Amino acid sequence: MSFDSLGLSAELVRAVSDKGYSEPTPVQHQAIPVILEGRDILAGAQTGTGKTAGFTLPMLQRLSAGKPVNGRRPVRALVLTPTRELAAQVGESVEVYGRHLHLSSTVIFGGVKINPQIQRLQKGVDIVVATPGRLLDHATQKTLDLSSVEILVLDEADRMLDMGFIRDIRKILALLPRRRQNLLFSATYSNDIKKLADGLLDSPVLIEVARRNTAAEGVSQVVHHVDKSRKRELLSFMVGSQNWRQVLVFTRTKHGANRLSQQLEKDGISSAAIHGNKSQGARTRALAGFKAGEVRVLVATDIAARGLDIQQLPHVVNYELPNVPEDYVHRIGRTGRAGNEGQAVSLVCVDEHKLLGDIERLLKRDISKIVIPGYEPDPAIRAEPIQQGRQSRPGGGQTRARNRRPGQPGKGHKRPARASRRA
Repeated sequence: MSFDSLGLSAELVRAVSDKGYSEPTPVQHQAIPVILEGRDILAGAQTGTGKTAGFTLPMLQRLSAGKPVNGRRPVRALVLTPTRELAAQVGESVEVYGRHLHLSSTVIFGGVKINPQIQRLQKGVDIVVATPGRLLDHATQKTLDLSSVEILVLDEADRMLDMGFIRDIRKILALLPRRRQNLLFSATYSNDIKKLADGLLDSPVLIEVARRNTAAEGVSQVVHHVDKSRKRELLSFMVGSQNWRQVLVFTRTKHGANRLSQQLEKDGISSAAIHGNKSQGARTRALAGFKAGEVRVLVATDIAARGLDIQQLPHVVNYELPNVPEDYVHRIGRTGRAGNEGQAVSLVCVDEHKLLGDIERLLKRDISKIVIPGYEPDPAIRAEPIQQGRQSRPGGGQTRARNRRPGQPGKGHKRPARASRRA
């Protein structure tokens, strides 16, 4: 199977060939012809399966076949993503695959000045890739008109719901024309995703290229039991003794990411941290240094679990297990992408045994456990009660510890709805 057999134009096949791709991935093989027909889709695809090209290529073809409205260049396609990094990645794909077409695009997200984005929009663009918060900022300021959108893409919709974007998504949907093509991509399924799909999609074609809520194939997974106080020492030992040159490490909190990055630097391992409190410039520089090999270890909170596209990333380490089992799937999906092999290592202390059990129940399998000689857990150390404070909210935020009676709602229970302003 080749790309030209899917019905793509010569210009798009040429752009794909320039990227070095000759055969479509399963999600591309299934999605591209359906999208070209103008059908709505609900696609369940793990990260790294080529889903971005799966919707970008047919979207570009459908737009290039149309004509500007009354000589104007209105926004005709909108791609919503949960994070700035994913928005930038999708925007880059649009430019790369559309290089031989007469279409224009732009990426808009928070954390950077809004005026350059306004100037770009005023010139007219066919495609906007955006995070929900900044998109609504433009809509409020009347610097963006979405009344001519023909194609809407919700990329990593499950992550957007996790981050509290559902209200913003509803506001954005109200700004769009009722007749349009809708493409919804989600790595995992939940009742909320099904509810969103039921209200958004019109007789959608279901595309699923992997079992639901499963880790990417090609990723070997292993757990190393170790005392909490020796995790950093073990991590440094593995990076050094096994000569790991590119490692993505996940922590639960922003403070923990900063602290671990500083400790690794003291160990002589080049490191950088990336999370929601970092400026967009700092995040971009850290990621660029990591991709270029100048930074050996990139320490991240779950805001980076989606949207980081690092080709052939060999190692992902869960320095701390996530509180939500599905986030484990998203984290380790950063490696083993596009058919490459990868390794996912989890450093698990006694306090995290329940979290590990939750992950294994989600995966419906046991993860291999290996104790590294010299780092055996102390059997005298007992598990501490799980604390609810200082844990990452979806997207890398943190909440304060609060003592309340069972069933008593927390004061900050409405805060996730404001997460969009940070994207």
